[in-house]
Amino acid sequence: MSLTPSNMIPLGSTAPGFELPDVVAGTIVNLDDIKSDKATVIMFICNHCPYVKHVKSELVRLANDYMPRDVTFVAISSNDIEKYPEDAPDKMREDAVAWKYPFPYLYDETQRVARAYDAACTPDFYLYDKNMELVYRGQLDDSRPGNEKPLTGQDLRSALESVLTGNPVSANQIPSAGCNIKWKELAM
Repeated sequence: MSLTPSNMIPLGSTAPGFELPDVVAGTIVNLDDIKSDKATVIMFICNHCPYVKHVKSELVRLANDYMPRDVTFVAISSNDIEKYPEDAPDKMREDAVAWKYPFPYLYDETQRVARAYDAACTPDFYLYDKNMELVYRGQLDDSRPGNEKPLTGQDLRSALESVLTGNPVSANQIPSAGCNIKWKELAM
């Protein structure tokens, strides 16, 4: 496990589109079909990462708090499942059901979506406004496994509140940190 920070891509970037399978519903999810006219949160997570395991309860709480306010949440796993079989779609489904994820959990087999978002770690968070322009990228909060700081989702919650109330999101954004995305070896 290598502690990796998120890539702080430019604010104002447009969300790359995608069509990925939802491992729970068994359907294909298209970003254009699920995006919100208020705010859309795209999270890169996986099953095996201790940093993701640490925040799962807050991800569920956060989504349950904001989905009634017309915020869309979607989680994507892009890890190489040959080397990390715990992140395979059947295991993703088990995890999503066990944790009662209220959002789609999508599998990015080709890793093209993770590359399009320049995702670097799990968890990695991206918040887009009604125009699908990036207004926040960074940490959920400053809680990490073993640091004894409470899990609150404060950073992402603050950004969501700003978007929902029509206020600018603070540009003071701290990168997320977690396990690096497990990239497949590229064929030469």
